[in-house]
Formats: sequence, structure tokens, C-alpha cells
Amino acid sequence: MSDKEKHEKDSVSIEQGVVGPAATRQTNPDFHLDEHDLDRVQRRLKQRHVQMIAIAGTIGTGLFLGSGGALASAGPLGALIAYALVGTVAYSSLCAVGEMTTWAPISGTFPHFAARWVDPALGFATGWNYFYTNAISTPVEITAAVILLSFWDHNQNHVAAYTAVVCVLVCLINIFGVRYFGESEFIFAVVKLTLIIGLLLVGLIIDLGGGPHGDRIGFRYWKNPGAVNRAGLVHGNIATDRFVAILSVLVQAAFSFQGMELVVIAASETESPRRNISKAVRRVFYRIVIFYILGILMIGMLVAYNDEDLLNLKDNNTAASSPFVIAIKRAGINVLPHIVNAAIFTSAFSAGNSFLFCASRVLYGLALRGQAPRVLTYCTKKGLPLYAVLTSSCFTVLSFMSVSSGSNTVFNWFVNLSTTGGFTSWFIMNLTYVRFRKGLLAQGFDPKSNAYHNSWQPYLSYWGMGWTMFFILVNGFTVFWHFNASGFFTAYINIPIFLILYCGYKFTKKTKFWSPLDMDLVTGIPSMEETEEPEVPPRNLGEKIAAIIF
Repeated sequence: MSDKEKHEKDSVSIEQGVVGPAATRQTNPDFHLDEHDLDRVQRRLKQRHVQMIAIAGTIGTGLFLGSGGALASAGPLGALIAYALVGTVAYSSLCAVGEMTTWAPISGTFPHFAARWVDPALGFATGWNYFYTNAISTPVEITAAVILLSFWDHNQNHVAAYTAVVCVLVCLINIFGVRYFGESEFIFAVVKLTLIIGLLLVGLIIDLGGGPHGDRIGFRYWKNPGAVNRAGLVHGNIATDRFVAILSVLVQAAFSFQGMELVVIAASETESPRRNISKAVRRVFYRIVIFYILGILMIGMLVAYNDEDLLNLKDNNTAASSPFVIAIKRAGINVLPHIVNAAIFTSAFSAGNSFLFCASRVLYGLALRGQAPRVLTYCTKKGLPLYAVLTSSCFTVLSFMSVSSGSNTVFNWFVNLSTTGGFTSWFIMNLTYVRFRKGLLAQGFDPKSNAYHNSWQPYLSYWGMGWTMFFILVNGFTVFWHFNASGFFTAYINIPIFLILYCGYKFTKKTKFWSPLDMDLVTGIPSMEETEEPEVPPRNLGEKIAAIIF
């Protein structure tokens, strides 16, 4: 290497805010790494938006409604173990992608990182996998929102009209731009926080005997009927059957945590992304513990896993099936179920809104790097990737499939497909981080110099990789007791789809795995000076409180 070339590489490294003696910069246009001139999105999400989006990504219908099914399947201790384990895996994935995002807060997020630091073919497969996972999840959440409306309106003739209204509203919020998206998610997050904190307090009061009936529950249901339920699949061995019951809840718990990565996907449209995303990722661990773990613990104290109301309403997706609501009604409090259902409706609506945002931004990132049609790179003057949003919005019409009983089976396939696709994304996040870290060290960068660094890495990512691979393999294990082709297909079809995408692109484009010294850690990545605005210290008590919360 000539002195001039060495000086140029060191200069590039210095521009990024860290010095690396051997920083690599790829100039081959086939790699599409330097596309910042095409990237027209604007940083319109403020600090309060980002912090509340981080909260909203971890609280949704999976906690309010899905927790009832987890309790019925595995019992209070079984559900708690499953949610705690999956919480650590979700946290590892978020830490991994958070660290890479604060290094490179650009459009395309972790699919681009996979293409940049592992293999372009892996980035292509990951990007399209994540796109269709989120695109399919959007109508799933819209349908969940419409079902929640049946809590008040039982007329099935109105379902199509409600579906159309929700579809239009979700699409409009995304079409209006990221500022409207941020404000709507901020409001939804406030509603979710108020709801979960209120439910935890009401649940604690009821459990301690503060309800109208004065019945002190304590840990009664952990003793009778017991802490762990049986799956009913392994006869003659109670311990194995209980273990299988916990396994069956792992997949359901994992679905509840999906969507946490929304905060990093919005990095390219966030003000001071390195500071704000670092703060959001650091706080997520405590939010998982406080809201999810305490929430699961609370419902296990309030409702028995063999409760008749819980079992009878297990397939009901309104607030009536929520274990919180069952406990509240049984305590003699009648008005709260309507309030809870309204709040859960906003959660479902928010989830559909977020999935559509994620799908459009990943599709836009693929287009920037030449892995999707270039027409999708078009942005309005306000930085909205309009064509990517419109393309993603087309998938909302799939929500009308649930209106017809004949197409409902196909719709349920989409639900399972989106779940397994989410597991694949978690695995790729952790795998890409491991490779990214090796590249940093090989090229002389110190990972601790990044705006966000977790001291448990890379072991945290190894933990996440192992468990997500396990989730993918056991996702549909129950079909092997009572085998049916439909159940097997929906549980494992995502594996061959991903492999076809990966192998097809790899053989077509003749891509290769990046060695640590060949990874490009600098091209097209804005410097700290370009992204970060000076932090204004709080001037009064109100601003100090806001700084703690946001």
C-alpha cells in the first residue's frame, strides 16, 4: 500500500470519529455501499419519539392477550420461565443490532449490515425475509384490531367496514410521513404504559385482598392446581410432559417480543441517532423486566391455569380473554374491561402501524443497495420513501381474508410464517454482530469506542444465536405427535424460502463471504459531527424529569 493510499484510509477512519490503522473502504460499485447521495430520508424523529417507540416495541397484544394462552398451556411458573428466557434472547438481538446501528446509522439497517459485513447474498435474503415478515404481520395486526372491536359490536356484517377503516388509517399515518408516525407511536406508547402500570397496580391490590370482595389470593394458584401445567403429549412421564408444555410456550412468548428492533430501523430518520438509540437500547432491559416479567408473574398469581373462564376464552382475541380482565371482573370491578379493551385496540393498531413502517424502510434500504427495483428509492421533498410505503401498504388488503371463513386457513398460515421469519431475523442480527466485531478488531478499531457498546459481547450474541436457532427448529414440534401436513408446512416453510433467496442470489451474483480485513466499516457512514446535535442540559425540574423518562 502506498503512503497516499494509507493516508486516505486513515483520513476516512478519522472522519467517522474513530481511528483505525487499517480501515477498509470498498470502491466496487457492485457492492452498493456508498449510496448516500440517493438516500433522501430526513431525520425527523425526536428523542421523545425514539424513547417511547422503544417502549412500544416491547408491549403489545402478546402481553395483554397472548399471556392468557401461555398461562393456560404452561402454568404460572412455566410461562414465567418461557417469557424470561425469550426476553434475554430478544435483548441480545436488540443489543447486537443497536451496536451496529450506532456505528452506522444509515438506511437499510441490519439486512444491509449482513450484506456489508457477512455476505451480500445473506443481506439480500435477510432483507426480503424481513420485508415479507413485516408486510404479512401488518394485516395480522389489523385483523386483531378489528376483532377487538367485536367486544362492543357483535354484528359480523360490520367486519369488512371496520377492516377497511383500519387499513386506510394505518396507511395514511405512514403516507403522511415519519413525523406523523412518530407522534402517533408516542401517543400509543403513553396509552400502553398507562395501561400496563395500571393493570400491575390493580392486580397487586386484588392479589393482596384490596378488591371489593376482600379475598387475599397470594400465591394460591401456584400450589393448587400447581406451578407448571402438562402438555398432554407425553404419557407416563409428568416431568417430560411439563417440559414440553414450557417448550410450546417459548414460540408464543417469542412472538410477543418481536418488533423490539423498530427503534433501530428508524435510525436513519432519527435526530442524534447515536445518542438516542444508545439510550433507548440501554433502557430496554429494565423495561423487559418491569413490564413483561412482572406482568407474567402477576397474571400467574391472579388466575389459575385451569380457570374455566381462561380456558373457555382461550381462542377469544378480545379483552375478555385477558387474564387481567378475568381477575378484575371476578373481583367485582365491572367498568375496567371496556377501558382495557380500548387500550389493547390501540396496541394492535400501533403494531400494524409499526410493521408497515418497518416493511417500507427495509424495502427502501434494499432498493438503495440495488437489491430491489431502483424506483423504490424515490423520496418526497419531506424525505418520505413514497413508493416503498405504497408498495408495502398493498399488503394490508390481505386482512380482508379473515372476513371469509374459507380463506381464514390461508390467513393463519401467514401468521405462522411471520413468526418463523422473526426468529430468522434475530439469528441474523446476532450472527452479523459477531462478524462485525471481528472486522472491528482486525482493522484496529476498539469496539468500546463506539457510541453504544455492551460489555457482555460477543457472548450475548452467541447466546442469542443458539436460542434463536433452537426456536426455529422447535417452532412446530407438536405436529410430530399428531402429524398434519398443514401444521408442518406453516411451521417450517420459511426455512426453504430463506435458503432459496440466499442460494439464488449467491449463485447469480457470485458473492463471497467478507474476511475481517475486507469488511467495509467506513464507506457512506456519516461522522459523529454530521449526525449528532449538541445535547442541551435540563434547565428546570420538569426538564430533568423528562430527561429521566425520555
